[in-house]
Amino acid sequence: MIRVRNRTDTRRRSLAVGVATAVIATLTIGGCGTSSGNHSGTDSTRTYTVGILTDETGPAASGNKLSVDGVKAGTFYASREGITIKYVVADTATNPTTALTAARKLVTRDHVFAVIANSAMTFAAAQYLTANNVPVIGYAEDGREWFTSPNMFSVTGPMIDKEVTTTIGSFFKKEGVTSLASIGYSIAPQSQASALAYAESGQLQGIKVGYLNAQFPFGSTDVGPAVLAMKAAGVDGFYASVDPNTAFAFITALQQQGVHIKAALLPVGYGGDLIQAGPGARQAAQGVYFLLGYQPIEMQTAATKAFESDLKAAGVSGLPGLAHYNGYLATGLFVRAVKAAGTNPTPASLITALNSIHDWNGLGLFGDQKFDLAQHKITSGECVFVSQLEGDKFAPVRGALPICGQLTDKTVSLKS
Repeated sequence: MIRVRNRTDTRRRSLAVGVATAVIATLTIGGCGTSSGNHSGTDSTRTYTVGILTDETGPAASGNKLSVDGVKAGTFYASREGITIKYVVADTATNPTTALTAARKLVTRDHVFAVIANSAMTFAAAQYLTANNVPVIGYAEDGREWFTSPNMFSVTGPMIDKEVTTTIGSFFKKEGVTSLASIGYSIAPQSQASALAYAESGQLQGIKVGYLNAQFPFGSTDVGPAVLAMKAAGVDGFYASVDPNTAFAFITALQQQGVHIKAALLPVGYGGDLIQAGPGARQAAQGVYFLLGYQPIEMQTAATKAFESDLKAAGVSGLPGLAHYNGYLATGLFVRAVKAAGTNPTPASLITALNSIHDWNGLGLFGDQKFDLAQHKITSGECVFVSQLEGDKFAPVRGALPICGQLTDKTVSLKS
């Protein structure tokens, strides 16, 4: 297993070519029936059709396919708010060409009112969706379009573009890390930026960057050469902004090579993401830290309990993963915006409404934090919630619920 420093105070994100598929899931909750178009109903009972653009197959499926279940859970929240949602699932197959084809189908054939995007390939469809003034709500995991497109809104609120904060560096310093390894995908600008920015964050705390690779092949599990280089560099800290399949391949290989890691931190793999990876990954990930932009279920707050209840109502068993959160909150944000978009909402008025939300709290899952959705980039600090795997449980880390840092004057440069 990954070895971590003892803590007395711890309890504790090759391309496949595929064919786009679309599945209609009609939900008749809320008592207002179904809609043949993208919007129908009265002021108090409304029905909408939304498209879900996600990676159901291909390398990115391990991190994103469960977003559909998250949206399904979100429809139960929507029903309590007087909104009925139908959704259409469009599989990108983790392929840019297929992603664009899938987005076009959602708009021209399915006539969706808005798109919920949880895909590593969203960038391939972004220009088309923006040109057609389609509201897009989702998780900004892939590219720069989330910072520049007026119709696109991240459920996490303002994001780090190329900026550097002190958050992650401070965490690794507290864990005693002296030499950090950081990994990101070559094809995904957001993954690159995260790997580079968090390495820089470590350096600002006096931590050596022993190994940095922000050009790792997308979805690859061929981690052997990189792990040998980490071992030779004497790294004792590890961060990877990659999909779960790649992340757990690294964790397993580091263990097999006997690399002494004081702290491994992953933005993917929490909850159901690790469980679906199998018992081997679970064993290797003992002691690994997982970060979320949302409260982990184990905190048992009013917001997490409501989330759990809606997941159960949607037929989702076991612990949620990151994609569950993303799909759920995208649905919740859609509901909030559509209720503020006027008595007869249109996609244009939905975009206007989204831009006028200045206190988005993620249905309470951000804790005390609130974000201005008209602001696409962060201007202050960064906060994340951290859990650690202990046996078969994810234990929230005291002092990191959340852990916050400040924005610095440093930025990173991406490679095309």
